[in-house]
Amino acid sequence: MTKFQERVFSGVQPTGTLHLGNYLGAIKNFVELQNKYNCIYCVVDQHAITVEQNPVELRSNILEVLASFIAAGVDYKKQIIFQQSSVAAHSQLAWVFNCVSRIGWLNRMTQFKDKAGKNRENVSVGLMVYPNLMAADILAYLATHVPVGDDQKQHLELSRDIAQKFNNDFGVNYFPQPEPLIYGNATRVMSLRDGTKKMSKSDPSDFSRILLTDEDESIASKIKKAKSDSELIPESSKDLQDKPECLNLINILSACLNQSVDKTLQNYSGKEYSLLKKDLAESLIQIIKPMRTEIKNLLNNKDELDAILKDGTQKATNIANPIIEDVYKIVGFK
Repeated sequence: MTKFQERVFSGVQPTGTLHLGNYLGAIKNFVELQNKYNCIYCVVDQHAITVEQNPVELRSNILEVLASFIAAGVDYKKQIIFQQSSVAAHSQLAWVFNCVSRIGWLNRMTQFKDKAGKNRENVSVGLMVYPNLMAADILAYLATHVPVGDDQKQHLELSRDIAQKFNNDFGVNYFPQPEPLIYGNATRVMSLRDGTKKMSKSDPSDFSRILLTDEDESIASKIKKAKSDSELIPESSKDLQDKPECLNLINILSACLNQSVDKTLQNYSGKEYSLLKKDLAESLIQIIKPMRTEIKNLLNNKDELDAILKDGTQKATNIANPIIEDVYKIVGFK
């Protein structure tokens, strides 16, 4: 069996200012993973246009995501950070995978069903086939590991299915089957207004999310007004399952303190939510304040950010181009 070099790939969509869920669920892990693996981190702008985008805002968001990566501690000098659309291999391999993947597989994707809703006939084709592009993002670098949240595990399974079918169809053992890396207590940070819904930039309420550019006063206010419970904080994690808002606050604080939910609960069980919220706000301010400052500094020097993306593009292209050459030979294009 082919021994693949261990490599991590992951990406974040540039669809607005990043929030706490993006940080705790993804970027914080990016920083930790770079000490263990060779990592490739991508601003996935091609995924972003599966829904309508303002072109001027999209360009601004791309740079803001890059600035957020760097401000959070991703080392662009040691790891590769680049813009998806600037490396042609993603689109080239995605088309090959469109012809390997099957409609039935895509129809089973629960995230597509959720996003399309009752309007399935009118959404873009891109929204349906973007899991094939996600597979191309990963496999254009023969990546072996992908940090994912619970909502992306199904898409990673599809990437594995596509890799296996490609290998079987062409009688090769070329693509690895990427493994998920699931980290931390807050892989899925929920809305501060509704603990059953994921924290999202599209939520109409600003008080549903903490942005990485929020000022200290705003963070404190949002946490103070976060939905909780009139009862005291329960004693066991089992009791939290029926209290999604409490579970969310405990999860977030646990992730901030790098400790288990049980440990956090031990410190607050039987106490009022006001104490939990006060400590949580202080922890978040301590984490976000230096990132916010660095993001602003970086965005004041967009030439430097453009140069970082250009350098990352070249490094990513150097890895991906030989892989596309191999794929084109395997399928008979060359």
